[in-house]
Amino acid sequence: MKVIEKRRSVRAYKNQEISEEKLGKILEAARLAPSASNRQPWKFIVVKDPEKRRELAKASRGQSFVGEAPVVIAGVALEPEHIMGCGVPAYAVDLAIAMEHIALAAQDEGLGTCWIGAFSQDEVKNILGVPDSYKVVALMPIGYPQDSPGPKTRKPLQDIVCYDRFSE
Repeated sequence: MKVIEKRRSVRAYKNQEISEEKLGKILEAARLAPSASNRQPWKFIVVKDPEKRRELAKASRGQSFVGEAPVVIAGVALEPEHIMGCGVPAYAVDLAIAMEHIALAAQDEGLGTCWIGAFSQDEVKNILGVPDSYKVVALMPIGYPQDSPGPKTRKPLQDIVCYDRFSE
């Protein structure tokens, strides 16, 4: 619970490299994430190259902090056409779980992350060489946070939880 409570969206990073040991633990967390039918239909592109990170920042509506983080991980769906029995695209759920595993593992290692969904699919695919048949689901910059923000406000449980039946 402490890792979950501490996790924040970090938009300012120190100019400090991430050790391969820490990065390995973070990627292992993604590998262990569950997926529909355990298909693991994903690839994680670890972007360390400063120029590619700057290009990703531009493709992310100019969010410069994306390029300032020492690492950006792109979560790529390899089976974007797969729909679960409930009618929901499996890739969106699978990659969300895996990317959140990355975020929580990074927090556990003293690092910060930020979910990036505001980006040009075509531009990011071009920058990273992702084939057209796949879909980039999220970008996640990772690095040491510049600051330590306080707790975020969240709605109370009674506003977001109902029992046995939906209620407003």
